[in-house]
Amino acid sequence: MARGKGVDLAYDLVGEGPSLVLLHGGQTDRSIYRRILPGLSARFRVLNHDQRGVGKSDKPDVPYSSGLIADDTAALMDSLGMDQAIIVGTSFGGMVAQHFAIRHPHKAQAVVMGCAVTGGPHPVVLPSKESQTAFSTEELGPQDRARALAASIVTEQWLEAHPEIIDELIRDREANPIDPVGYKRRIDAAFSHDAYDRLPEIKCPTLVIAGRNDTIIEWKNSEIIAARIPGAKLVVIEQAGHGFWIEHPERTIEEIVHFRAEAGVIASE
Repeated sequence: MARGKGVDLAYDLVGEGPSLVLLHGGQTDRSIYRRILPGLSARFRVLNHDQRGVGKSDKPDVPYSSGLIADDTAALMDSLGMDQAIIVGTSFGGMVAQHFAIRHPHKAQAVVMGCAVTGGPHPVVLPSKESQTAFSTEELGPQDRARALAASIVTEQWLEAHPEIIDELIRDREANPIDPVGYKRRIDAAFSHDAYDRLPEIKCPTLVIAGRNDTIIEWKNSEIIAARIPGAKLVVIEQAGHGFWIEHPERTIEEIVHFRAEAGVIASE
């Protein structure tokens, strides 16, 4: 555990090389990156932590925001002596990454935003029935929630070929049950997110990634984000849902590594 902005945060710090920070989504925790963590840690010094409200981290009953969680991340980096990093966020983590790059530009060497929205009145969101169930704040058993989450974050074809993800998600929820207070605070933060007007302030190299078949956050949201950030690069992965890094871990790592090379990010630690 290490200190965030007034909260204790559980984390893993693995690998060597340029520093990279992973920011997970709204209801998941750091375990959601198990398919890309080995490949990333072979190339980067990776900080993977549970944000406030989930996993093993503190779950205070106070208002959350994507900006506050960005501040938590910056404080955690300070606690660990990490001056700068490549910031990689997906889903709600992509929204946190937006505010991180805006509020802590000296710490963001580069930023990767996956399957996120700008917030405000601009998002194009067409959630499926499964995602509405998966992200409901109503009480739901770990098995039912895991099945609904799996059905909403990956394509039907991939799920048919990889049914083991359901058991993985069930084990994750049993090991770290969703805290209803923390989860409600996080969902409220996701829906109140709005960085649209401030996105042009982001000056660091930016990569925006989406899955073409995302049924939670329409891929065109990533197109909007990329258009708002000067010089941002957009990558849309075919045959991929919201959890594109789950379905295509090698492609995801390849895109991040290539982007890092293009951006000229060097080790700062």
